[in-house]
Amino acid sequence: MSGNNFSERSAGKATLWRNARLATLDETHGGLGIVESGAIAANGGRIAYVGREADLPAEFAAAGETIDCEGRWITPALIDCHTHLVYGGNRAREFEMRLEGATYEEIARAGGGIVSSVKATNACTVDELVATALPRLDTLLAEGVSTIEIKSGYGLNIEAELRMLEAARRLATLRPVRIVTSYLAAHATPPEYKGRNGDYIAEVVLPGLDAAHEKGLVDAVDGFCEGIAFSPAEIARVFDHAKALGLPVKLHAEQLSDLGGARLAASYGALSADHLEYLDADGAKAMADAGTVAVLLPGAFYTLREKQLPPVKALREAGTRIAIATDSNPGTSPLTSLLLTMNMSATLFGLTVEECIAGATREAARALGLIGDTGTLEAGKSADLALWDIDSPAELVYRIGFNPLHARVFKGERT
Repeated sequence: MSGNNFSERSAGKATLWRNARLATLDETHGGLGIVESGAIAANGGRIAYVGREADLPAEFAAAGETIDCEGRWITPALIDCHTHLVYGGNRAREFEMRLEGATYEEIARAGGGIVSSVKATNACTVDELVATALPRLDTLLAEGVSTIEIKSGYGLNIEAELRMLEAARRLATLRPVRIVTSYLAAHATPPEYKGRNGDYIAEVVLPGLDAAHEKGLVDAVDGFCEGIAFSPAEIARVFDHAKALGLPVKLHAEQLSDLGGARLAASYGALSADHLEYLDADGAKAMADAGTVAVLLPGAFYTLREKQLPPVKALREAGTRIAIATDSNPGTSPLTSLLLTMNMSATLFGLTVEECIAGATREAARALGLIGDTGTLEAGKSADLALWDIDSPAELVYRIGFNPLHARVFKGERT
């Protein structure tokens, strides 16, 4: 694999990482895009050269700063492309109740379930939402994550949904991280709108989306298409509005049943459809044809003790891109480790090492519409790197409860 340069470099001295082994995830070179005895040069926060150190242009040999990686592996920094990281309270007590034999109905009657998260979130100020989210964010960053998608969806009224999105935006000012926001007011119907989904969409979801868009708080629009949430026709109303505003869409689909949500998402050119345990082959093909990424979420599968595996074989046969994510949330996936998510994706879903690493880097970037800027080590992209104390990339997937991160680099700066 020969090196490549970025022709429009910023002025000033570059930073050089040398004596490294690279897993570039560059598709043009197959597999993980491995480069032995590699080097990366960054200038102005972007990659200016990546390739063999022997091919390094002379202009980078005298970089402003040179880091000897001592043979360590460098991958693209990790990307968590589906989280609900901002919320109030927690659901530890209902977890305990389930272990003690309580049913979902009993937990709901006791004030548990999503209603408890909505109540706790509504009681929080933006400052409080930020304060409670920061430890979860820091845990992800400590594993080499550079980019995180954060959804609203626990407010279920206009004001609280906006506070969640404001908190997500603020996190990006407090930590060196790229935050992508998704508006998910179509997550559940609040008790006051029980049996009136249409009214909830008309009176809360759509005007709330207008307000979030006007304030610059939303990057994409999401929904939950399921028998316990919203029908395909109801989601289509939300998607039509999103498209009119010029916003991309994505969808929680086929988690508990097959309502055709993935095909609906694909018909709108959605960035992703997520969960997908009940996806059929036609849905997988529709996603592949539309370029809609399949985001698999083993944390929810594990927590809910699900039996229906996502159709990985059908996704592969259709050529559907596969990403993975933590789905970090208080009820069904209280998970804040993307490394563990990779292991779970391999162990529970049968993904290969290559699929897991690509799913948490390149394909996760694609699922957020960011593949042109991050997710691989290629000249011209943001210098988002993770340096690892490992002997092979397989260790990132193989180990459980172990973090081999040596250094995290975001936009060319070690953090």
